Amino acid sequence: MSECSHDCSNCSKDCAEKKDLKAKLNEFSKVKKVIGIVSGKGGVGKSLVTSLLAITANKLGYKTAILDADITGPSIPKMFGITEKAYTEDGKNIYPAKSINGIKVMSVNLLLENDSDPVIWRGPVIAGVVKQFWTDVIWEDVDYMFVDMPPGTGDVPLTVFQSLPVDGIIVVTSPQQLVSMIVGKAAKMAKLMNIKIDGIVENMAYFKCPDCNKIVNIFGESKLEEIAKEYGIENYLRIPFDTEIASLSDQGKIEDTKVDLTEIFNKL
Repeated sequence: MSECSHDCSNCSKDCAEKKDLKAKLNEFSKVKKVIGIVSGKGGVGKSLVTSLLAITANKLGYKTAILDADITGPSIPKMFGITEKAYTEDGKNIYPAKSINGIKVMSVNLLLENDSDPVIWRGPVIAGVVKQFWTDVIWEDVDYMFVDMPPGTGDVPLTVFQSLPVDGIIVVTSPQQLVSMIVGKAAKMAKLMNIKIDGIVENMAYFKCPDCNKIVNIFGESKLEEIAKEYGIENYLRIPFDTEIASLSDQGKIEDTKVDLTEIFNKL
């Protein structure tokens, strides 16, 4: 409905959208906190930030998982070097794959015969698969689950916000002038869905010359502080261009990175 506020808890209307919104977590699972990683546009490094947050949490001793909700562009398994497939023993419940350091991962690529096979599905089907990753996967005990969402404000982000008990989101952005508007869209959607914004990460923020240590703002001057202040977000961080990160991601060894997001994670 056009007048829908998406605040079902305070709505008296008995609409179809309101019924059975929250998906039931798999009976063999316990997930304490769910953090969505979102962006208003593609290509800003959302999957990277998801991975770095999971790695940080894992290093701090938390039981960590990644639900890869970017169904048509799944990159998480590749970054972690995961080649094993998800599997089932009873034809119903699915067991996620695990990274070298024990991070649990569920992604559509873990169900495909070949990683390069395209997923050519319509929005409602994709959204249904994301719900199944919550209801049919045996996550067991998880302290922090990070949900890597596709860019924008379409079917999948809406499904995640409505179906999963999301505790908060991290918005990923880059320094371009256009970013203020993009962050605004993600922030306003979160507000409509009553989801709090836990922080903003500006990726590809700058490049530091390895020879002279000069800082080069390739995409222009950062507006991160101004944007964070505009939306009342105190938790924000900048990640520079780093050739080592790119190399480790391509090699499937992202867990070997020295990049640490404890500053952001500790405020979740």
